[in-house]
Amino acid sequence: MGNRDYKKFATGTIFHIYNRGNNREKIFHDEQDYKALIFRIGLALGFEEKELSHQLCHQPYSRIRITGTHKGKFKLHAFCLMPNHFHLLIEQCEDVPISKIISKICASYAKYVNKKYKRVGHVFQDKFKAVLMESNEQLMWICTYIHMNAVKDSMVKHPDEYVWSSYNDYTTDRNLPIINTDFLISLFGDKNSFKKETLRPYSDSLSKTVFDIKS
Repeated sequence: MGNRDYKKFATGTIFHIYNRGNNREKIFHDEQDYKALIFRIGLALGFEEKELSHQLCHQPYSRIRITGTHKGKFKLHAFCLMPNHFHLLIEQCEDVPISKIISKICASYAKYVNKKYKRVGHVFQDKFKAVLMESNEQLMWICTYIHMNAVKDSMVKHPDEYVWSSYNDYTTDRNLPIINTDFLISLFGDKNSFKKETLRPYSDSLSKTVFDIKS
């Protein structure tokens, strides 16, 4: 279920994308690193630099070579950046495959990390994994899993305490520009239902069978 299959990347599909650091090492060492990846995700989605002036986006001193020609071709519905891995929930709206922007994001971020920390070699353990969302129920469960990731790993007690996920874009007026909240809110019903269902206990045993990412 976790294997990539580019044949499945098609218009109208939504995928849970995830990857972790090489040898399970950290890929984020400070706040700037988290912001640097968020900024690159925004560029890959087609946002211009001036649209990414949010406090959670790190503006680099030099130009990043990620073309901004994909505006409207993808929607990012949810994300969570953990110290040694990340989760993204992305919808492909046109015929450009999700794999194209994810590869650019990972390659650009790896260059950033190697340059900043004066290191060489792979930053990520392997090529990213992609799981196709095949039902509304699965989408809602994955959304909950992503937003509860930091709670599951005992980093915080409540998801609103964790800055590096899209949870607060759903439950507050944070409005990170790269996040599209309308679709998932419609699945849950409204913001109150979203919050209630996210905080509902879920099965740890199931998460272990579905995901190959561990801290």
